[in-house]
Amino acid sequence: MLTHGVVENVLNGLKSWKIAYRFVNWASEQGGFSHNCYTYNAMASCLSHARQNAPLSLLSKEIVNSRCAMSPGALGFFIRCLGSTGLVEEVNFLFDQVKMMGLCVPNSYTYNCLLEAISKSGSIDLVEMRLKEMCDSGWAPDKYTLTSVLQAYCNARKFDKALSVFNEICGRGWVDGHVMSILVLTFSKCGEVDKAFELTERMEDLGISLNEKTFCVLIHGFVQQSRVDKALLLFRKMQKSGFAPGVSIYDALIGGLCAKKETKKALHLLSEMKELGIDPDIQILSKVIPYCSEEIDILRLIEEIKEYLDMEARILLYNSILNALVNSKSVDKAYYLLRAMMGDNYTDDVQVDKFFMVKEMVCTDTTFSIVIDGLCNTGKLDLALSLFRDMVQIGCKQNISLHNNLIDRLSNSDRLEECYLLLKEMKSSGFRPMQFTHNSIFGCLCRRVDVAGALDMVREMCVHGHDPWIKHYTFLVKQLCKQKRSTIACNFLAKMVREDFVPDIVAYSAAIDGFVKIKTVDQALEIFQDICGRGYHPDVVAYNTLINGIFKVKRISKAQDVLDEMVASVVTFNLLIDGWEPNVITYTTLIYGLCNAGKPDDAIHLWNEMKGKGCSPNRISFIALIYGLCKCGLLDAALLYFREMAEKEMPDTIVYVALVNSFISNEKPTLAFEILKEKVDNENFPNPLEKNDLPLREAILELAEDANTSSNIKNLIAEGCIPAIVCPSDVGSGGG
Repeated sequence: MLTHGVVENVLNGLKSWKIAYRFVNWASEQGGFSHNCYTYNAMASCLSHARQNAPLSLLSKEIVNSRCAMSPGALGFFIRCLGSTGLVEEVNFLFDQVKMMGLCVPNSYTYNCLLEAISKSGSIDLVEMRLKEMCDSGWAPDKYTLTSVLQAYCNARKFDKALSVFNEICGRGWVDGHVMSILVLTFSKCGEVDKAFELTERMEDLGISLNEKTFCVLIHGFVQQSRVDKALLLFRKMQKSGFAPGVSIYDALIGGLCAKKETKKALHLLSEMKELGIDPDIQILSKVIPYCSEEIDILRLIEEIKEYLDMEARILLYNSILNALVNSKSVDKAYYLLRAMMGDNYTDDVQVDKFFMVKEMVCTDTTFSIVIDGLCNTGKLDLALSLFRDMVQIGCKQNISLHNNLIDRLSNSDRLEECYLLLKEMKSSGFRPMQFTHNSIFGCLCRRVDVAGALDMVREMCVHGHDPWIKHYTFLVKQLCKQKRSTIACNFLAKMVREDFVPDIVAYSAAIDGFVKIKTVDQALEIFQDICGRGYHPDVVAYNTLINGIFKVKRISKAQDVLDEMVASVVTFNLLIDGWEPNVITYTTLIYGLCNAGKPDDAIHLWNEMKGKGCSPNRISFIALIYGLCKCGLLDAALLYFREMAEKEMPDTIVYVALVNSFISNEKPTLAFEILKEKVDNENFPNPLEKNDLPLREAILELAEDANTSSNIKNLIAEGCIPAIVCPSDVGSGGG
């Protein structure tokens, strides 16, 4: 007669899940026999180890349908089998059904298995609900409960809650290596390398050691986060803990050090490997060789290769050697070595045999790319082109990256005709030009200020769905404006629009600036109004440029209208682009223009408006206002803002000169001298013989000739506070 014990023993002894599954189904069909929780668990264990989710899911439903009674421990075991394969829905369904049907009364162990299974799903709400359910059922959370909850919070990256649970575990004295590893690995995966490393140090203080697997995972993780410094420290901790790092650890560390160009440390680690009897493989050597700056180091590493190199390994070695030569600026040698690999006798250098100890040399597309890119980067385009032409002769394929790199370098060297030739070859070879390809040629055309050629390229780019780069066509517009060909610049932008490409506002700002500089403000306004009419939102640079130009031709009311329009635009547009509004340059331009137009009250009003909107005046703003007020004869107001400027430690020679000259012009020499004295007391006095300081020299001369201040000027000269710009007798005679 078939018994549960027999079935369980047979299942535990079978190695094939398929045979086991057939046996279970066969046993179910035997008269008088029905599975119990232990035979189901034996089958579940077999399926979970084989990662057979579909039959395992069916088995969980069969338990419910058969109304099989389960002990708390048996239910916990089955749940762990489901959880190990990620069948979280099945876990919850089985737990709820057997509990509801009265087939099992879960205990703390069952709940712990349940929490462990669902903690891996990342569903925090479900974990918290089951934890509450467990507590409400009278089962107090223990170490295993809290470990699962910690795992759940870590998986969901809820670090605050994870640390709260961790502190509770610590408070109960339940901390062990597993708990610490959960936290450490989570921080590492999230890029929090410093926090992860701090935890490893805390583990040492608690007398807890990481296991070998955790050390390896952390070191690889730290290297991937570009934190080789911490990875090396952990590597030393691993060694002190008695673990012997394998080749993969050395490979990761040496690769990380090379990526940071810490070649000496990489070579030291390589020597350490050999001292420990670990032979570095070709993968490790190929990582170190490209970063060796001395040929002697390259040759020494090549000589250490003792293993037989298959084709793939040889290619890896050759490419690393060529990379090393290119990186160490020995591009010519890399070129000749590649020629030697191709079978050409381009050099009699005996080093060729030393670099290539293995005579069966193979060139690949990557081999050529390394050298061609190196030649391009050093401006040796003719050699690069010769290699590019010859590589097809030995069966290597020209790729799109090589085409792009060559076209880009040729365009930067203004070899436009060759760019077009390569572009034609590229298309005939079946390569579709990229946006980078077109823009390389477009940039060359723009630098040549070739308007017709640039427009032709725009048309081709539109066909391919590529966008011309802003920097190129903006440069073209600026150059045309510098050449006083602003109208041609505007026509160029208009033709771009007709080709279904709308230029960026930066280019229009450049065109507006071009018209402003040649004082054709009406055309600048026309462009401005045109782009606004087409739905553009001019940026603050465009507004500032236009306002400045309008002021220069003394059209004050129009400048104020533009500012009002700018402020009105901010009200609607600010919802789309945060922080876009009139800036300190806008206000400074307007304030200066208003003062020049004899409207100081409007300038002061605008100053207060600027500050009221949170736009802090800078040194140039103060200079514009004070200088303007002095020009308008409002000396008291100018002096007031001068004091405010001094409090902000922004004084400037221009301001001092403006105030001194204004007080002299208004026949207030004593006040003029006081301002001059402040400058002498507060900062180094400039050389009044310098061209830029001639206005100050003239002011001092006037004060020296005035009866009210001549003696004071003479004293300052005598004390060495200001240079003797006039002879003492002249000063004295001025003083009467």
